[in-house]
Amino acid sequence: MAGSSHGHTPAAWTGVTIAFIGFCVAGAFMVMAQPLGFWAGMAIVVLGGVVGMIMRAMGLGMPKDAHAVRQPQPRAAVTPEPAGAEG
Repeated sequence: MAGSSHGHTPAAWTGVTIAFIGFCVAGAFMVMAQPLGFWAGMAIVVLGGVVGMIMRAMGLGMPKDAHAVRQPQPRAAVTPEPAGAEG
């Protein structure tokens, strides 16, 4: 998974940042018992997803061919030299 660079794009960072702010707003208004503010925060969360998808459509996300799972290349067989062999 470390080599997939999952989420390291401007679209992902922007969408997640906006969604995080929305969760913070919704959480704060939930503690203050303000339903209107809570739903406004949830709307910001949805806005983060929409912004992320729009940015991905604009080409700021991962290229479609980058989503393919890469298989490790087989290594060439290495035969150990016999003990005491000089080269």
